[in-house]
Amino acid sequence: MALTKDKKNEVIAEISQLLADSKMTVVAAYQGTPVKAMQALRKAGKENGTDLKVVKNRLVIKAIQTTNNTKDADTSTLTGMLLYAFNSEDEVAPAQVLANFAKTQPTIQFVGAINAQGNFLGAEEVKALATLPSKNELIAQVLATLISPVNDVMSGLSGNLHALLDGVEAHATN
Repeated sequence: MALTKDKKNEVIAEISQLLADSKMTVVAAYQGTPVKAMQALRKAGKENGTDLKVVKNRLVIKAIQTTNNTKDADTSTLTGMLLYAFNSEDEVAPAQVLANFAKTQPTIQFVGAINAQGNFLGAEEVKALATLPSKNELIAQVLATLISPVNDVMSGLSGNLHALLDGVEAHATN
């Protein structure tokens, strides 16, 4: 069933808003992916705040051209059956969702991504992004690094304190 002009304009407006809000929009080919697998992918995306859309490329290209920060993005690779993953909170999350899903469903292939500044990233760059830890994991790693010296001092003091108490106790019994 063909979309009416009004419905197309609604889709373009929705995609424009998603592009404007998204820190990273990842594009992937999904040809040959079963419907049940796509439903599982959408569910996995929702769990980490990633919105997955299957939209006609022509409508997405129009949305890209009407969005201020993406209007200069390269759209030459937006051909075929494509899936668009948007996330307004985390740059890496859409790539990670698709990469994790692609491990069990090899029909998902990265095409590229459009970042918040409107630059188009290639498939290899998106694969590299997918291997990065998430924002929360990076924060936890930084906190662990910062707290490490404190933990080392505390364990050193408690270890020496036990040895000192053992020595005092041994001397007191003599």
